[in-house]
Amino acid sequence: MNPIFNYTLSPFKLLVQAFKKKNSIDLSVRTSNMGEVKLVGTWVSPYTYRIKWALKLKGIAFDYIEEDLCNKSALLLQYNPIHKKVPVFFHGGKPICESMVIIEYIEEIWPHNPLLPTDPYERAMLRFWIKYAEDKGPSMWMIGEGQHKAEQNSLEMLKIIEEKALGDKKFFGGDNISMLDIVLGLGHWLGGEKLLEAHKLHRLHVWLKNFKQVPVIKEDLPDLDAMLAYLRRQREMSPATH
Repeated sequence: MNPIFNYTLSPFKLLVQAFKKKNSIDLSVRTSNMGEVKLVGTWVSPYTYRIKWALKLKGIAFDYIEEDLCNKSALLLQYNPIHKKVPVFFHGGKPICESMVIIEYIEEIWPHNPLLPTDPYERAMLRFWIKYAEDKGPSMWMIGEGQHKAEQNSLEMLKIIEEKALGDKKFFGGDNISMLDIVLGLGHWLGGEKLLEAHKLHRLHVWLKNFKQVPVIKEDLPDLDAMLAYLRRQREMSPATH
């Protein structure tokens, strides 16, 4: 049986094993080489920032290539021919697509400054909430768009995450940012603290303020007003696209 389909092991572990076997070098040495790690993204995409934040939290140097999604480059079309979307991550010349797949890969390759708990149960629970947020995430874009049912569903999801996943912790990872914090950083794109405060999500409101004050995050956030103006223009120009 082809080992890539052997799901008795984590798909991410298989990917890492394949990379290590082919390159057979100390991967920690590669982190200092700017040319070895690259990211193709766009300044308005929260999924691009997921990768930026993960790399910066781990201190991994990388080259960043800004993509124009209105005029997609040959690089993007070549290395993400299925979805033709950002982000696309390169390590040692090998491309990886989809933000959560990329973050899991980064966590496997560079385990220092971990984004997941070391305890297996806690790690499983964090992954559960990541999956929950990812599954419910698309409806979050309906907040403020007059889509009443989708908005109510999204706010209910945020209340559940606030109560069950965050609780009284500073971050979802406790005192440190976790993979779930990075995923829910999407809140900045939805209006930030004003949105959470308006809907009386007080603990999430404090969480987002704390999250955005972490230096690595603070120095790499798109301007909210400029971003929302850009997204409004894009919707007006292409109302059927997303």
